[in-house]
Amino acid sequence: MRDDINIHTHGRVGHISLNRPKALHALTLDMCLAISEALAAWAEDDAIEAVILDHAEGRGFCAGGDINLLRQSALNDGGKAGREFFLHEYRLNHQMFTYAKPIVAFMDGVTMGGGVGISQPCKFRVATENTRFAMPESGIGLFPDVGGGWYLSRLGGRLGQFLALTGARLDGSECLWTGLATHYLPSDKLAEVKARILDNPDRIGGILSEPVGTPPPARIADNADKIAKHFASDTYEDILASLEAEAENNGSEWAAKERDTLGTKSPQTCKVALRELVESAKLDDFADEMRMEYRIGSRVLTRPDFAEGVRAVIVDKTGDPKWDPPTPEGVDEAMIDAIFAPLPADEEWTPLA
Repeated sequence: MRDDINIHTHGRVGHISLNRPKALHALTLDMCLAISEALAAWAEDDAIEAVILDHAEGRGFCAGGDINLLRQSALNDGGKAGREFFLHEYRLNHQMFTYAKPIVAFMDGVTMGGGVGISQPCKFRVATENTRFAMPESGIGLFPDVGGGWYLSRLGGRLGQFLALTGARLDGSECLWTGLATHYLPSDKLAEVKARILDNPDRIGGILSEPVGTPPPARIADNADKIAKHFASDTYEDILASLEAEAENNGSEWAAKERDTLGTKSPQTCKVALRELVESAKLDDFADEMRMEYRIGSRVLTRPDFAEGVRAVIVDKTGDPKWDPPTPEGVDEAMIDAIFAPLPADEEWTPLA
C-alpha cells in the first residue's frame, strides 16, 4: 500500500486518489509512474469502464509537480533528474489526453501546474467552491507546461494569455465559465455523486448534469472585455504598454493592478509563454505539444530564473526574485529561439510506447 497515492477499483470503475496532503498532493516522479501504470492496466481491462481521479483529503486537488526536485536538479546535476521528471510527467499527460475510457477529475481544491496537467485531459472536469485553478509558472521562472500551451491557447478572448502571464487564480465558477471545468458541484454533493458514478459508470454525463443549484457568478466575466483588449498582442512589451496607458490616462485600477502583477513576473517566462501559445494554437496533435514543451522545459530548467524564482517564492519566501535578464527588453528573439529549438534526435520527448 503506497502512502502518496491510493489506486484501487470499485466494480467497473478505477479510482486514483492523490494522498500527499502536506504538499497539497503535488506530483512526484513515482506518483506519475504509478498513475501511468494503473491507467495502462485499466485500458486493457474490459471490466473497467471509467476512472475517477481525486484527492484523499485537505485543500489541494494537486498543487503541481515536484518543484524541490526540479530546483535541486537545476542546481546540482545540470537538469538531468528534472528532465527525467518532465519526460514521464508529460508522457502521463499525453496518455490521459489520448485515453479511450472516460476519466472524471474532481478538482475540489488547489489545481495548479501539474494539477492542471492531470485534470484538463479528462473528459469530465468537476469544479467546486473550493477550486483554485492557476498556471502560476511566470512567478517562478518556469513556463506553462503539462499541456498548458494547448489548453490556454484554445480558451479564446485572450484569456489564456492573461492566465499564462499573470498566474491569476480562478475559482470554480470561473473555471466553469471559461470551459476549464465541464461541471460545477457543491463539495457537499461529491460523495453522493461519486457513489452514483461507481454504480452507473455508463451514465457519468447525466449524473454530473443533474441540477444542483446555480453556481456563483464568474467574476472574470466582468473583466473579459478588458482582458481581450489589453492582452491582445503576442508581443509582451505591447501588453505592458497597453496596461500602462490605461492606468495612467484613464485611472484604471484594474489595469494598474495587472501592470504591477506583471512587474513581479519573469520577463523570460512571459515571452516564452506568449510564443508558446502562438505555436500551440497551430498544432493538431497533442504529442507535438508535449514535444515542444519538453524542449522548452529542458532549457528553462537550467536558466537562472527558475532556481532564483523558486528560491524567492517557495524556499526563502522573500518574494524578491532577481530575474536575469531583469527586463522584457533584455529577452531578445535569439534567446527565445534557442529555448524553442529542436533537441538532438536522441534527446527529444517521445510518448509511451
